Amino acid sequence: MPKKYKAIFFDWDGTAVLSRKAPVDDIIEPMKKLLSKGVKLAVISGTTMENIGGGKLPSYFTPEERRNLFFGLGRGAFNYAFDEEGEPYTFGDKLPDKNTLIKIHDVCYAVHKRLLQEYTLNTDIVFSRPNYCKIDLMVENNRGESLFLQEGEKERLLENLSLHGFRGGLKGLVDLAESMGRDMGMPVKATTDAKYLEVGISSKSDNVNVLSDHFRKEYGIIPEECSFWGDEYIGFGEGIFGSDSFMITDQTRAGDFFDVSETPGERPKEVVRVGGGVKRFEEFLIGQQD
Repeated sequence: MPKKYKAIFFDWDGTAVLSRKAPVDDIIEPMKKLLSKGVKLAVISGTTMENIGGGKLPSYFTPEERRNLFFGLGRGAFNYAFDEEGEPYTFGDKLPDKNTLIKIHDVCYAVHKRLLQEYTLNTDIVFSRPNYCKIDLMVENNRGESLFLQEGEKERLLENLSLHGFRGGLKGLVDLAESMGRDMGMPVKATTDAKYLEVGISSKSDNVNVLSDHFRKEYGIIPEECSFWGDEYIGFGEGIFGSDSFMITDQTRAGDFFDVSETPGERPKEVVRVGGGVKRFEEFLIGQQD
């Protein structure tokens, strides 16, 4: 009999749904059944609530079901739970003040400037996130609504970096951002999914640590009773892995980690590649109902 979990953490784009504008009908029913049984479901995503099911995901569930629904969003910025009336509240948030956010912006602009000056490499920067910036490393590559890692993106980026004389690869980009942050007196964490270099003060690690600690204290749920699902665990070389790998922390490592991506490549040793995309995750949720 498949292992039954008391808490399930999962990425949204590319794991639960194909894209932010894709219908959510298929995933709602299995989520609803698990929530009604008391299983804790935690959506872990780098985006904001407005981009999860069009901002309407909680409305699909009753107030009682919502009490078992949680969100860890914005790369550690926000953690949401719901009270007895089904109203959301935040806890354990990690938001920089305005001056710190401006320093993060300065670091990202410095990275942009260095890549342009020394390597003639064009980048764009999204400054509007509450606690980090997104540096677009592949400005010619438009993902449209499919915001998760696309097949071949890593290879195209590495080729483009090489053509511009940048030899450090993705690890070199991460190291560049973090070293420039230290030099500017603003320690930052940098992660990448190939297309974007995301630079800020927190990551998905902060979300899962806050939520797993909450589950342990409030419900007695330990990491061994949790599973963690994503589609961006894949490695980019030299110990650099995708954003979902940040769900693996010292606090959560005893849990079970699954990757629904079909993309071949190295994963962290804790991760089991099951493939199958969003359909595979839906099947898993349905199997948890038995």
